[in-house]
Amino acid sequence: MKQLFKFIFKKTFLCLLFLTFVWGGCLTNPIFASTPAETYDRVWKLIDMKFVDKTNNNQDWERWRHKYDAHLKTDKDAYIAIDTMVSSLNDVYTKFLNPEEFQEETASIQGSLKGIGVQIGVREGRLLIIAPLEDTPGERAGLLAEDEILEIDGKSTKGITVDVAADKIRGPEGTQVTLLIKRKGSEPKLYTITRANIEIKSVSTKAPKYAKISDEIGYIRLSSFISRNAASEFKNALFDYSDKKGIIIDLRSNPGGLLTNATFIAEMLLGKEVIVSTVDRDGYKETVRARGNQIFTKPIFVLIDGGSASASEILSGALKDNNRATIVGKKSFGKGLVQEINKLPDGSAMHITIQKYLTPAGTDINKKGIEPDITVEITKEDVENNRDPQLQRANDELLKQISKM
Repeated sequence: MKQLFKFIFKKTFLCLLFLTFVWGGCLTNPIFASTPAETYDRVWKLIDMKFVDKTNNNQDWERWRHKYDAHLKTDKDAYIAIDTMVSSLNDVYTKFLNPEEFQEETASIQGSLKGIGVQIGVREGRLLIIAPLEDTPGERAGLLAEDEILEIDGKSTKGITVDVAADKIRGPEGTQVTLLIKRKGSEPKLYTITRANIEIKSVSTKAPKYAKISDEIGYIRLSSFISRNAASEFKNALFDYSDKKGIIIDLRSNPGGLLTNATFIAEMLLGKEVIVSTVDRDGYKETVRARGNQIFTKPIFVLIDGGSASASEILSGALKDNNRATIVGKKSFGKGLVQEINKLPDGSAMHITIQKYLTPAGTDINKKGIEPDITVEITKEDVENNRDPQLQRANDELLKQISKM
């Protein structure tokens, strides 16, 4: 852990696991402006030095370096050329953000967004909702994790990238966007949703009104790890539950957030066990271990589903592999790659996959996800009748465990 934080502060490291991304390592902002050709070449060099796959998707990377020299007259020319070059890597998490996109992304770190409040990703060519954020227009409209977005404002999403889809879904507060949604087991349905300013909330201790949680059990809903205050909010919730005999941590539809939040929260719940390991392109493995700052030692149950990604998987994987918690729900999303943010002189940025991460047991969960200890499905009828069998099962099993203590 000590080595990790030295590395973080040495490079002004900003670690995020937002949407389907795991961000790490934001380079200091260069002080000199650059031409379009220099911006393109800078990106080429960064990928050449850092991309986790040394073969760059089994291609001759040199062929891209001067491919567009005669065509890079404007910044837009460079951005189009970079996108084309990056797409050849066949890695949806290695991506280029123009200045406007990077500014929007930075705003999300500060705790606010403009849109409908859903995190999206592409899996096997399908544009999916990873998770709706709590108390947002998307959630209130009834969108769910793993819903497939077939159309945005009447236009097909076939072959669309995450960036383009996000641009189409985002928009000024008060405007509307219409999504054609395909949910497993149901016919496609149109949702017209009014965009709003999204305040990102991290921690809630209010269980759903229809849930029957024992007075002996504390409930913590961690909807994202994005806010810099998420760890402190979680810590306060733990202190509030000091008199409880156990807690349920709800990570369902949690797409991720700050990596530091994930490790800080894991430390609150572990002794000196391993939290996570990362492996770079050269096979170098670095292990992050809890430092003995545990503040909660009572039984824990964790809820996950297909919308639990990145930081959620690091936390739940750490608790599961160290036999610290029982995992209930459905298999998680499966995002086990680490991206580094490289800010460029013109205000744009390049996210590059530089590592993969492993759970304490050495499991690579990328595209596989974390399997729950107790699998519980939520049916269409459960949703329609405001039933939460996953939360109820966690409550019942935790009570059994407490009764044996």
